[in-house]
Amino acid sequence: MDKEKFREEAKKGIDDLFDQIEELTSKKGELKEKSKEKYNELMAEIKQIKSDLEAKYQKWEESGDSKWSETKEAFSKSADSFKEAFMHLASLFKNKPTKE
Repeated sequence: MDKEKFREEAKKGIDDLFDQIEELTSKKGELKEKSKEKYNELMAEIKQIKSDLEAKYQKWEESGDSKWSETKEAFSKSADSFKEAFMHLASLFKNKPTKE
């Protein structure tokens, strides 16, 4: 995949994940109290990864072709970490528990 195509797909993927975070944030009230604690822990982790991902994307945008492969790999690893943490957060909503 060429650099420009990867960049477009990465940007779309980031935007989609950030939209999904906003959606889950709006549903936080649906969780039981015990799940809210885990939600808060995971959301703090996700916010840190999100910040790192945005920084790596910006660095990637500014990188020259000589750093393309290295930057792409670092960005992809951060994106994978973000997706994993997001999936843990989303799992809290799978059974749609009611409030306690």
